[in-house]
Order: sequence, then structure tokens, then C-alpha cells
Amino acid sequence: MEGTARAPAAGTVLNALATGRGSAFAIDEYTTATVTLSTENEAVTGEVAGAPDADTRLVERCVEFVIDAHGGAVGMPAVSGGHVRTESEVPMASGLKSSSAAANATVMATLDALSATDRMTREDMARLGVMAARDVGVTITGAFDDASASMLGGVTVTDNESDDLLARETVDWDVLVWTPPEQSFSADADVTRCRQIAPMARLVEELALDGDYQRAMTVNGLAFCAALGFDTEPIVEGISQVEGVSLSGTGPSFTAVGERAALEQVKEYWDERPGKTLLTTTQTEGTQIE
Repeated sequence: MEGTARAPAAGTVLNALATGRGSAFAIDEYTTATVTLSTENEAVTGEVAGAPDADTRLVERCVEFVIDAHGGAVGMPAVSGGHVRTESEVPMASGLKSSSAAANATVMATLDALSATDRMTREDMARLGVMAARDVGVTITGAFDDASASMLGGVTVTDNESDDLLARETVDWDVLVWTPPEQSFSADADVTRCRQIAPMARLVEELALDGDYQRAMTVNGLAFCAALGFDTEPIVEGISQVEGVSLSGTGPSFTAVGERAALEQVKEYWDERPGKTLLTTTQTEGTQIE
């Protein structure tokens, strides 16, 4: 029994570390998961293509949770173990929601292997991945904002404390991403400092719920760069051309959205920085079976 699915990466409108409410948008870069299930008495194992030392606990736990929920259903084989392999266009620990994408792809691929994708709503698939992320300790907020954007596509606003979807909208933006060479793990972020900027986060939330996503993400970027100690210069370079530019997640990547011609000018600025730049678009379909 084998299933494959791919999930998009995402950028940040509102980081949920300050208030527990967050917002994110899916982008056209992907993580793919292939899950092979076994009816023998085996453990669940995992691997990340090109990264033999990568931590695979999250995707393994996703497979285990799906098996626990649906592997022994009436009329279905009694699955006891398996293997998950992920391949990604999204750099790990870059602020582009690689963990959420990997979890979403793995959950859907496991359900696909069980021929059980109709047994869960897409929102509940995202919630299961969030539950696995909390269980293995790779997230502080639960990241339902990131998971929902990656699973559903478009832009979402969520309450990460209750895992409620507050809003979702399809958006058609061009997107510029700059990813520096360093990594930043969200679980290592200074939550206390982030909570000190809660008044700004509540303003960003209001803007996002009003549909003013681009101004929201710029305010978010300036506030969280200050809280997390990132240079705001990439944002200053971005807002000279577009309304929407932010630190993505807890960094180190930055994203900008707007008209392609304007983003090409921002790209010239960001190309002078170490790391990689990418021009892409938003993604509206969310996670899909391959």
C-alpha cells in the first residue's frame, strides 16, 4: 500500500507567537511525501531525501496517528507500520513552513495509501499534522495558521490555541522570497519578547481579518524583526516598491508580494545579499494527492 501527496510551502502575514492568532499564505513551492504501509509488525520509519541526518520524528508521528485512527477500520487491512520519504523544494528551518508542508503531505499520503482520504476533512488533516508537531515538540504555537494555508491553499487566519479557522481567502499574488544561508528553528524563538509586541500583533490581526493582508504583513515584519533581532533593511528595501513585505515565520527568510515588475526591482536589491532569491506565486489548491 503506497500513497503520495505534495503540500505547498507558505509565507507569513501574522506570526502567532505574540497572541496565539496567526495568518499565512500558500506559495508555489512544494514538499512531497511518499508513504509505504505494511501489514507486518513493523515500526514507522522516515527519511528526508538529501538529508540523511534530518529529524524525521514529525513525519513518522503523522503516519502513526493516521494508522491509529484509520489503519484498522472495518474492511481495511490491519496496518502496523511503514516508511515515509519526503522530498522538498523548501529549505528546512527557513521560515517557509517546511514542517507544516511535510506534515500535511505525509498525512494525506498515508490516507491515500489506506484509500481513506474521504474519512477526514482537509481541515482535520491539517489539525492531525499540528497535533503530531506538538507531540514531538517542533512547534511552539501549534502552527495551525501555517498548516491550514498549506493544506487549503490561499491565505488563512487562525486561532492557534483552539485550532479554529477564522478566515480563508483565495489570493492571486506574485511572491518574492529571499532565504539567507543560515537557519532559524521556530522552537528556539524567544516567546517572551514576542509576547511583548502583542499590541502590534492585534493590529495586524485586525488588518488581516479586514482583508488588508499586504499592509498587515509589513507591520508584522517590522514588529517581529524587532522582537527576534533581525535586520529590517530587507523590509525597507521591499516597501520602497510594494505594500506587502515581511519576515516569514521566525526567519530567516523574507517574503514580498505585489506586482511582478515591482518584485523584480526588489529582487535586484535582495540578490545582492547572501543566500537565494525566488520569484514565484501564491498557490490556491492546497495539498494534493499525486
